[in-house]
Amino acid sequence: MVNSNTWKSGTAALAALGILTGSVAPIVYTVPAVAQATPFKDVPGNYWAAPFINELAARGIIAGFPEDGTFRPEAPLTRAEFAAMINRAFPNRPQIRPPITFVDVPPNFWGRGGIDRAYTTGFMAGYPGNVFRPSENIPRAQVLVSLTNGLGYTASPNIPIDQILGIFVDASAIPNYARTSVAAATERRMVVNFPDLRVLNPNRVSTRAEVAANIYQALVSAGQLAPINSPYIVGGQIPTTGVRIPAGTQIPVRYEGAQRILLAKNEAPIPFTMKVAQNVVTREGQVLIPAGSDVVGTLQTTPRGAQFLARELVLLNGRRIPMEASSSFITTTETVNRGTSTTKLIAGTVVGAGAAAGIAAVTGDRNIRWFEVLPGAVVGAGLSLLFPDRVDLFAINPNTDLTLTLTSDLELIPPTPNR
Repeated sequence: MVNSNTWKSGTAALAALGILTGSVAPIVYTVPAVAQATPFKDVPGNYWAAPFINELAARGIIAGFPEDGTFRPEAPLTRAEFAAMINRAFPNRPQIRPPITFVDVPPNFWGRGGIDRAYTTGFMAGYPGNVFRPSENIPRAQVLVSLTNGLGYTASPNIPIDQILGIFVDASAIPNYARTSVAAATERRMVVNFPDLRVLNPNRVSTRAEVAANIYQALVSAGQLAPINSPYIVGGQIPTTGVRIPAGTQIPVRYEGAQRILLAKNEAPIPFTMKVAQNVVTREGQVLIPAGSDVVGTLQTTPRGAQFLARELVLLNGRRIPMEASSSFITTTETVNRGTSTTKLIAGTVVGAGAAAGIAAVTGDRNIRWFEVLPGAVVGAGLSLLFPDRVDLFAINPNTDLTLTLTSDLELIPPTPNR
């Protein structure tokens, strides 16, 4: 028989986490945007989308209106115009389906070729009845759906869609058909929101400037263009002058190895790696720590309970950053009595070497190979049985018990030295 008992913890329960970590927002020191020359007289150098527009214009992906030298960045964009843009941006995408005849796109329509190609390459689709609506203005959500479909992007299967979209205060307005695609675009930093990063306006008609920014970011995601350091990219580049996340900030983590961990009360420290469960972002939406980054440390037990101590953060690009963080003490215990079935006990469970030895001693199952022992655990260490007929173990649910709190400031980028 196995009995579970939860001892009263001296540590307050961790607060539920939103897309921002904890109640203390990370502090970010941003670099002012640098104005630059632009080929269009209505796109001044300090215009928010000027870097995207300039780069795409230089590559012939977008064009202005030669009769007056303007780009008309705030003008809406039609579906036919969008098809022409994405075909210039992605001229080498393969055809994935045969063409169809749209009943509202005449053979002599100026954008017929672009529409046909946008359809056959998977970037765009029509409406029921083989209708394309070429002159209809394209909404912002539809732009992101088109780009993610054409590039074959899907959202991360390990993170709930609602969690990814939670960065947007108007996430509930995203149409159901677009939610997965918008999530995929968000993860790949294809979403550009001006002036407020957290307001998507998914159903508002896209402007020419907004579409230029989305297309540029799609090209960045495909490795075809270099990133632009814009403050309006959701999950954009970390500023280059110095970023720190203050002590007291909570970092949500997850463990992919098992649903439960059992440790002896005096288990030897065990090397242990968790993953960041969701993007850690600023209030403006810049990703400071991407989901999936590794948090390296140790699991250890003390008289106060079991605890995870983090010592290093490993970002997705391989960069290693010293980190000081800890979970609360886990005091939930599980008592293993003589006669307990080890097969049922260890289902979905990994154990420390001391816990494995204790289970083996109590149950009589001496074959330690039955147990999935945590890598790095010292076999035979940590076993101290007070009673011959039972052993009390710390029981940890790693996906709910091990949320980390920074015990010192986390310096993501060293501050620039004073000159």
